[in-house]
Amino acid sequence: MNIQFNNQTIAFNVLYANRKKLYIHIDSTGHITIKAPNGTSDDEVMAAVERNGERIVQKLQALEAVRSAPKVKEYQDEGKFLHLGKYYLLHELIETKELTEEELKVSLKKFYFSSCKKIIGERIKPYQTQLKVKAKTIEIVESRTKWGSCSSEKHLTFNYRLAMAPIEVIDYVIIHELCHLTHMNHDRSFWRRVGSIMPDYKEKEEFLARYGQSMTL
Repeated sequence: MNIQFNNQTIAFNVLYANRKKLYIHIDSTGHITIKAPNGTSDDEVMAAVERNGERIVQKLQALEAVRSAPKVKEYQDEGKFLHLGKYYLLHELIETKELTEEELKVSLKKFYFSSCKKIIGERIKPYQTQLKVKAKTIEIVESRTKWGSCSSEKHLTFNYRLAMAPIEVIDYVIIHELCHLTHMNHDRSFWRRVGSIMPDYKEKEEFLARYGQSMTL
């Protein structure tokens, strides 16, 4: 099945099952599956896809942006770099005039650190309220292996490269680390808590696993 949304075709498959709610799943390749309760009509499915059309298109665009990532970073005005799941020319992100390549690299990294700090600071507040938890400290760091971490002393860290990811992926990492404030292990209780806030968290994990290596300088 497919519908037209803002001059873009959204193609999807429908999977019916004994479930209570309709759920839209987009995998890391951009394949869309509508998981619907038995007896859901085609009109109801189409209406649900249309209601979520903007979110679906944004997710597909983010996936395409990462798939088309340039192999070599070009530190010049026309070089392209990810920010919040979309590519921007270097001069759209930072001042580039009269800077050497090394100075551009330093300036761009500072931009990502600053952007990540601002985004995390804004996005974490409502989730702390929702989960009824509070981190002691929040720090933006550079890491090759972790997107976020939570210590036993309730200190949270977030990788500055998250500023390159779509906002819903950033939200997932925030929720993940906040849930560690009450569940330090990745046990069933932990994943149930994550799922209670973000039911489609596996999509975000899949995105990071598949495209995380592209989100780098």
